[in-house]
Amino acid sequence: MATKNCIRSNNWAFVAYPESLPENWIGIINSYHIPWFCSPLHDADLNADETEKKAHYHIILNFESLKTQQQVEEITKDKLNSTVPIIVKSMKGYLRYFVHLDNPEKHQYKIEDIKCYGGADLDTYLAPTKNDRDLIYDKMIDWIEENDITEFSDLANYARYNEPEWRSLLYSNSTIFFATYLNSRRNKKAAIQKD
Repeated sequence: MATKNCIRSNNWAFVAYPESLPENWIGIINSYHIPWFCSPLHDADLNADETEKKAHYHIILNFESLKTQQQVEEITKDKLNSTVPIIVKSMKGYLRYFVHLDNPEKHQYKIEDIKCYGGADLDTYLAPTKNDRDLIYDKMIDWIEENDITEFSDLANYARYNEPEWRSLLYSNSTIFFATYLNSRRNKKAAIQKD
């Protein structure tokens, strides 16, 4: 049987309770100079009997080299007074759990409230699937139609300040589609006004 000194992984997760964390807990983790992720404060979770769970954070440490559970406990238990760390088998799955994306029966937290430190890149793991992108595009088109938008700058500015999911797609790979769509709307309006 493997002991906690033999099992090694790059990615470890643990739960931390605000009242148990030292005041400078973020600085403590940052002092290790590793990428890491922190969930939004889970302060609306319920137990099976519908009582409130104790508020907590889910945290993932993303080491460049393999670490044993005992090595990770030097941070989680010894420095942060947190739970025993567990191996993260799927970064994407665990990060989705940070906000309960796959658990609609649980309280839904906001993706934009996940904190990334030490160069951790959430988009690497939570990039939208094709189906997700299609649904977001549909919402954007609906908004354009409902608000009679004809300029890409209006769409981009709205996304920038109001819709983080839209912004990410617009900034990365949807510009041509939406610029063409908006240009087509302008041309259609101009043709109707001529008649």
